[in-house]
Amino acid sequence: QVQLVESGGGLVQPGGSLRLSCAASGFTFSSYAMSWYRQALGKERELVAGITRRGGSTNYGDSVKGRFTISRDNAKNTVYLQMNSLKPEDSAVYYCKAQGFRSWGQGTQVTVSS
Repeated sequence: QVQLVESGGGLVQPGGSLRLSCAASGFTFSSYAMSWYRQALGKERELVAGITRRGGSTNYGDSVKGRFTISRDNAKNTVYLQMNSLKPEDSAVYYCKAQGFRSWGQGTQVTVSS
């Protein structure tokens, strides 16, 4: 079955950087677009970034454009999210998702605070 394991979260100061990883298994990774979502406490889950099957096209939520970069390594079945210039409002649990599947991973907590 589909398994998604996110990692790389943590506590970082405003202006800092983190790189999230999502290791996927149970499906043909290179055949599916992938996305990162986040959910802050008390808020709905929102789309952060998406990437096509081969990585040729990406899209971002307005709040992260110019600061976050999504990428993937199909040889490693892994999708990444490089987050720079982090702000307190970026604090949330971050999840990855494969387009077309309902499964979610356990998420990784990102906290931006001084």
